[in-house]
Amino acid sequence: MNTADIFIQQLVNGLSLGSIYALIALGYTMVYGIVKLINFAHGDLLMVGAYTGYFVLRAAGSSAAGMALAFLCAGTVCALLAALIEHFAYRPLRDSPRLNSLITAIAVSLVLQNGARLLPFIGPNPREFPAPETFPVRLGFFSVSNLQLTVILLSLVFMAVLSWIIGRTRTGRAMRAVSYDMGAASLMGISVNRTIVFTFMLGAVLAGAGGVLYASVYPQISPTMGTMPGLKAFVAAVLGGIGSVPGAMLGGYLLGIAETLAKGFLPSQFADAISFSILILILLVKPTGIMGEKVKVKV
Repeated sequence: MNTADIFIQQLVNGLSLGSIYALIALGYTMVYGIVKLINFAHGDLLMVGAYTGYFVLRAAGSSAAGMALAFLCAGTVCALLAALIEHFAYRPLRDSPRLNSLITAIAVSLVLQNGARLLPFIGPNPREFPAPETFPVRLGFFSVSNLQLTVILLSLVFMAVLSWIIGRTRTGRAMRAVSYDMGAASLMGISVNRTIVFTFMLGAVLAGAGGVLYASVYPQISPTMGTMPGLKAFVAAVLGGIGSVPGAMLGGYLLGIAETLAKGFLPSQFADAISFSILILILLVKPTGIMGEKVKVKV
């Protein structure tokens, strides 16, 4: 393959990977936008979604109906788990210093990882994900696998539905109101607790879907599989402007493309270093991210 072919192929790979990063980053940015919490346990919900999809596909098969059922079950399990985490781990610390919530989020992440390792039906050893059959799809002068095309299209659908929920529904208006001023929203009759729980659950649904998609493209799952995608999705959220939904989408795609281009033209060991170097660079040059806005705080 010549340089142009490698560039196009890696660009397609980047769009596929960036779609998954964007889905996970949306959960980070929505939770941060409302309760100013960096939920480092969010990446582990990807792992929960992947394992849920694994057991569903083992039982129902890797057909289109089986994949649809896997998405449904993964989203449901992750949403319920996120609601429990918010209620028992984060809500009691809502009025505490942010450092307390941050440390709790890291602890929840470790509990999910090590808890999964101890469960007899999961265990510490990696498993092969029953991904659907892969075949190339020719698009003009380049080809893309059916799985990559599915990842990109489904991610766009999920993000479009999220944008509609936030921008067009009553619950979405409540989310924006709580994000802007929690106290004033409560005085206007909005249930703050219900809105925050819904935000956690909505982000968890996207993480669960991202887990099934990620495991389909990279078909090996383990209890620690969510750590690196979760951290990179956090980088994507900061890159785009944490708290900004369009920024999370943009940041996910930019980070995915940067990572795959690095793997295509540089030794693959540099890919992770480049991802986190982008985080350092954006914090130095534009701490609010590409689409983030400066917030004035009264002292």
